[in-house]
Amino acid sequence: MAVREQLSTHWRTFRWASWLGWQMEANWTNWYLFVIYSIAKPIAGTLIVVIMYLIVFGGVTGDPTFFSYMYLGNAFYIFIGQALFGTTWVIHEDREHYQTLKQIYMAPISLFVYLIGRAMAKIAVAGIAVIITLAFGMLVLQLPLAMLNIDWPLLALALLIGLLCMVSIGVALAGITFLTAKHGYGINEGVAGIFYLFCGAIFPLTVLPDWGRAIGQAIPITYWLEITRRAMLPGSGISTISGLGDFSNVQILSFLLLSAGIFLVFSTGIFKYADYLARKKGKLDMSTSY
Repeated sequence: MAVREQLSTHWRTFRWASWLGWQMEANWTNWYLFVIYSIAKPIAGTLIVVIMYLIVFGGVTGDPTFFSYMYLGNAFYIFIGQALFGTTWVIHEDREHYQTLKQIYMAPISLFVYLIGRAMAKIAVAGIAVIITLAFGMLVLQLPLAMLNIDWPLLALALLIGLLCMVSIGVALAGITFLTAKHGYGINEGVAGIFYLFCGAIFPLTVLPDWGRAIGQAIPITYWLEITRRAMLPGSGISTISGLGDFSNVQILSFLLLSAGIFLVFSTGIFKYADYLARKKGKLDMSTSY
């Protein structure tokens, strides 16, 4: 009975935190402006990378496989940025801007579940952005995606594991944000930049030096991007570009699961220790937005 009540409390916390996060994401303007903004933002971000590609290679049809590799990596990287920022920025917003963190902290709910719920709104917005980016690539840039050819079960499994992993990393950064001033934004940018550089988001691991390749192979995001590309374009030869072509889908999924599990344990430990230090040093209600 107690377990059922606890699960019910966690579900209510998750549901209302997700609703609150969505209201904060979408309720700042009229709905039609929000729709225009949601469409324009991912396309604008994508065009930056596409124009860089066009300048270097002169067109998207010369090497469609490599273009697909770059485009898909850039599109799904949207999830990474939003999951990290969505989880971490909750601490800063509730503590500094709305000054409600101490009330939420004292409420009979799990702060861990609350953070994940708030992150879901960002992930939902990221999902819309990814769909718009992929549609733009198919309709305008001749991205060779076919809905019937996508390995949907593999894609769904990869998304589930990958998003859980990203949120767990975001929880660790949220714990660190307990102890920092308003500079948590810089920490997020730095970690997201490391992932962008070493995880094969737009270029393969093979162009990195050995030490850089070793860093990339230790981060679960690398395997998540790889298995996501394979699910989107099965049998296209895209797996030969990344430097992970010797591994099968099952092996890549195993690497993803193993590394994500290690990151989950590590992230939970960081969050709990940072939470302990924040309570001990009285940082839960500090205001640093000077």
